Amino acid sequence: MSTLTSERARTLTAAFDGKRIVVLGDLMLDEFIWGRVRRISPEAPVPVVEVERQTLALGGAGNVVSNLVALGAAPSPLGVVGDDVDAERLRYAFRALQVGVDGLVADASRPTTVKTRIIAHNQQVVRADRESRIAIGEGIEDRVAARFESEIKTADAVVVSDYSKGLLTARLLGRTLKAARGRGLISCLDPKLRSFSHYQPVTVITPNNQEASEAAGVLIHDEASLIEAGRKLLTSIDCRAVLVTRGEEGMSLFTDGGRVTHIPTVAREVYDVTGAGDTVVATLALSLAAGATVEEAAVLANHAAGVVVGKVGTASVTRDELLATIRG
Repeated sequence: MSTLTSERARTLTAAFDGKRIVVLGDLMLDEFIWGRVRRISPEAPVPVVEVERQTLALGGAGNVVSNLVALGAAPSPLGVVGDDVDAERLRYAFRALQVGVDGLVADASRPTTVKTRIIAHNQQVVRADRESRIAIGEGIEDRVAARFESEIKTADAVVVSDYSKGLLTARLLGRTLKAARGRGLISCLDPKLRSFSHYQPVTVITPNNQEASEAAGVLIHDEASLIEAGRKLLTSIDCRAVLVTRGEEGMSLFTDGGRVTHIPTVAREVYDVTGAGDTVVATLALSLAAGATVEEAAVLANHAAGVVVGKVGTASVTRDELLATIRG
């Protein structure tokens, strides 16, 4: 297990300030409708939610951006939106965080992705998704790639967030990841595809347990099979490390030479895992940009995830919250 002192954590988090992180990925809105249930509908055996309030949050790669802002960084989002009202709501949400929106490329052939969650008594009742998973066309690919190549000229690190909504085609991944490597930039990637062959070259890839199992072709059921899967992934793609997120069992970090570091969870209470992976990849990339070792960055990311799963809905973690959980 890797350890991190409070003093070292303070030094690293102080270096978060102003770090420029380019975030390429599937941008979406997370809409939450909050209410309470007092009765069952006479029309069907379903609960009737009496709506009390409605909130909006940035989701997907947008939640990565929110987490980076909360931690003191200066992120630049890159992605595709529709030519619709929800695209304007997304831009407004970014501007509210004082984040630029020039990297949001409009594609009239698809809707802006919106996930609507109805929540009663802090429990999710149902979710409705508006989205397209069709791959973007070459013209949109070229516009996104050109913007990426411009943004990374002054960046400290790159995050790639794949939610399998059609943005991250093999062609776009190849062009952007090679461009980041060419500039010597740290790149952290949160995957979604079963095959990781297009997710390279990267610095760190952050699959969850199921994604790691499917990509490695190894059924993870104990520590031995986890290690087999992690080492297989590490050697199968061009990356410096693989960080497998394992929910209540914490994380496992695989680095060059086959070294394995198990990091136990620090979450005290788990209310909602929505967006925890976004928090992990954001904190990981920012920590590496601030000068952390991969092991230190993984520990910081684990602590950050432990904070957000204790909150309901799409959430982010501040530096003060992160330092408090490390001191605790």
